[in-house]
Amino acid sequence: MNNEQLLQLTAQLSDMMALLQSVQKEKEELKSMIEELKNDNALLKEENNYLKRKLFGTKSETSHSLGFDQLSLFDEAEQECDDEVLRIEGHTRHKKKYKDQIKLKLSNLPQEDVLLTLPEGEKECPRCGHQLEPVGKEYVRQEVQFIPARLKVINIYRETYECRACKKEDTKVMVKTGVPAPVIPHSYASAESVAHIMKEKYVNGVPLYRQEAEWKRLGLDLSRATMANWVIIAAQEWLILLKKRMHELLIQENYVHCDETTVQVLNEPGKNNTTNSYMWVYASIKESTTPIRIFEYKPTRTGYNPKKFLKGFKGKVITDGYAGYNQLPNVTNVYCWAHCRRKFRDSLPDNVDNIDDTLAKKGLDQIKKLFIIEDEIKDLKAEEKVMIRQEKAKPILDKFFEWCEENKDDVLSKSKIHQAFQYALNLREGLSEYINDGYLPMTNSLDERTIRPFAVGRKNWLFSASPKGAEASAATYSMIETAKANGLDPYKYLSFVFKYLPSQDLVNHPESLDMFLPWSNECQLNCKLKRESNS
Repeated sequence: MNNEQLLQLTAQLSDMMALLQSVQKEKEELKSMIEELKNDNALLKEENNYLKRKLFGTKSETSHSLGFDQLSLFDEAEQECDDEVLRIEGHTRHKKKYKDQIKLKLSNLPQEDVLLTLPEGEKECPRCGHQLEPVGKEYVRQEVQFIPARLKVINIYRETYECRACKKEDTKVMVKTGVPAPVIPHSYASAESVAHIMKEKYVNGVPLYRQEAEWKRLGLDLSRATMANWVIIAAQEWLILLKKRMHELLIQENYVHCDETTVQVLNEPGKNNTTNSYMWVYASIKESTTPIRIFEYKPTRTGYNPKKFLKGFKGKVITDGYAGYNQLPNVTNVYCWAHCRRKFRDSLPDNVDNIDDTLAKKGLDQIKKLFIIEDEIKDLKAEEKVMIRQEKAKPILDKFFEWCEENKDDVLSKSKIHQAFQYALNLREGLSEYINDGYLPMTNSLDERTIRPFAVGRKNWLFSASPKGAEASAATYSMIETAKANGLDPYKYLSFVFKYLPSQDLVNHPESLDMFLPWSNECQLNCKLKRESNS
């Protein structure tokens, strides 16, 4: 082989090596691409399963709900019924116990006896024809009667008095009865009618167009536009005053729950009608002597809103970890373990042979231990809670966060379980804060329960027609939820406010406003949520 041939072979070998390297590189690239596609496919499947669970699955986060059983709309009666009641209908040995429970349940309602008697023509003895005389009565059964609403017009007059002695002396002295101020001037709205409309919309979630139909069936053609005006004017004139006073008191608290949810508001300046606005909710903790729940409508979700609302507050804020609350000065951020648990719950995979072997389930099991401890100490004093939390919860917390750190790099970076790990680790300090303060709750559930009636009602009335309407709704929800938190009947409370607050001289006696706060002696005496005594 001459040199020329050797050079040719060398060149060919070099080309083959280059080709081999190119093929190897393409192979690695394809392998990497396949792996990336597999990961993307896994993430898409996970996201699809997550969205299906959110759409069709149960919203409960209790341990028995982790199978994501779907509730059927067509077997609600079977799902919700009491097995004990079904057995009673079958005349089993539990019948007497069930009857005793019903008797106790009905004992708090007004009672009326109905005596069934024979018609006059049948009060003759079938044997001899003599008149029958009553000798006793026999108990048959109890029934609960529903009394439908009815309307009536109250024509208000006032008497005029004169002094006859002065009249004889040709001097006229005339005295007229005082007239209480109306809830809405120059309107036929009563305190009770406005309170009822508000109660139906904001407690029962009945939109105004449905109420309009109901009022018409009762005999009055009351338009939804009139009802909306009544709600807005009454809220602006009276409820916003009370809400502002509660705001002043809330700033003085040491602990505040914070949360927010979307609301659609029409005719907002500079915004499309389809753009989301927000209802912010602030609340004092369960142990507060003045339970306060405040709804605040704002067009945006920026952190400026809570910063402005909580100006002057120096304490601890309990939130879900939303970054908007991080702008609050001079406060300690405390985060919610229910939201942390939700992250792991959302990362549970579908179609696995053994869910106990998954990282998501292991995380949930560790968090569950913390909730069990809280359930055991819920009735203890704050000082006792701290001691037990430090002794029992702190070791579990430390172990949990170490476990998150060890496993976060072993999963896909965009997966739900990785997001759960990052959520827990990023908020570790705020999630751990509750073990140092017995007054701190482990979750922000109180605020979520407060906001739930708004979220349920929103599904019915869908949107607020204007910013004024949204502000009126915020004020009304604030007073209704605060009334409920203080054990008051919302309808009785609103009726009390609208009946007596308009007659108060708030200019010269602003302190009289406190008489209408839900925890006041006057409200507790007149508006307490209680059964009527037996008649």
